Amino acid sequence: MKDSRIGECLWAIWEGSGYETGFADSVVYYTYDHVDIEHEVVRKALASSIQRDGIVYSLYEAFQLIDSGVYSYSSVGVEVGDVYESVCTASGESSSGATLENVVEVTFVEVPYIDR
Repeated sequence: MKDSRIGECLWAIWEGSGYETGFADSVVYYTYDHVDIEHEVVRKALASSIQRDGIVYSLYEAFQLIDSGVYSYSSVGVEVGDVYESVCTASGESSSGATLENVVEVTFVEVPYIDR
């Protein structure tokens, strides 16, 4: 039976471009919209994603990563003909000056990667 916890699909690993990392080695998660990272459901969903993705073994470790991570709000969009999203301004301008389409607000959470 499929896991149907609230927030189950809220977070994904960022595979796009334009996000400037703050840690030497980290994993960046994102979700659409600007969400309150302190909200219990949001934190549980992120911790669960971190554990399911194999970054850590336990939810306890995942919560520790969240607490030591950094979060930010931004916008992302897609350049015509591209499949990956890129960070941009709210008006759709990327750092390279390209105008992106389908611009949406996102919340990023960068957590330090633990090498096992």
